[in-house]
Amino acid sequence: MTLFGLESPALVALGLYVALGGLYLVVVPVALMLYLKQREAVASSIERLFFYGLMLVFFPGCLLVSPFLNFRPQRREV
Repeated sequence: MTLFGLESPALVALGLYVALGGLYLVVVPVALMLYLKQREAVASSIERLFFYGLMLVFFPGCLLVSPFLNFRPQRREV
């Protein structure tokens, strides 16, 4: 089967690259940042070390996603 002149193994490889790239650049960094936001006040030092290590591993994805996430506190009424 061909699609756009690509053979089936080439399509599988292309799909795998797209899936892994999306996982590395979008899915895991968003999940990691949301989890860190939720646990920022109660996380133990070992947990922080582990998740900041993951932030280092997924740093390109975190840079890509960070402009779209807003973690600022809500404005207080005075």
